[in-house]
Amino acid sequence: MPITEWLLALLILAGSFFGFAAALGLVRMPDIYTRMSTSGKAATLCCGLLLAGVVLLFHDARVTARAVAAILFLFLTVPVGAHMIARAAFRTGSPMWKGPEREGDPRPQSARDLD
Repeated sequence: MPITEWLLALLILAGSFFGFAAALGLVRMPDIYTRMSTSGKAATLCCGLLLAGVVLLFHDARVTARAVAAILFLFLTVPVGAHMIARAAFRTGSPMWKGPEREGDPRPQSARDLD
């Protein structure tokens, strides 16, 4: 097997892993802010790696140009979109996750509510 096929397989597997991590983050995270963080970062990396695999698979200048444009578009727009959604969630009063309750925390409840 040539090295390009190994690299292609590595890019597709890594992209699939990050796509799975993004989906798992959406299911497992407790609030909208952490869900957006995991899905935005992991899904962007997933799409970038998969598009890099497409570039490697098709040796065509038009495909490469479109894939690079799509990667740049994703890297520029996903953080801005996630920020705007988080800002809207914050302004509408979406609650933030306070973290797990720690047993034996010596601080009073009012101090723990500030965390």
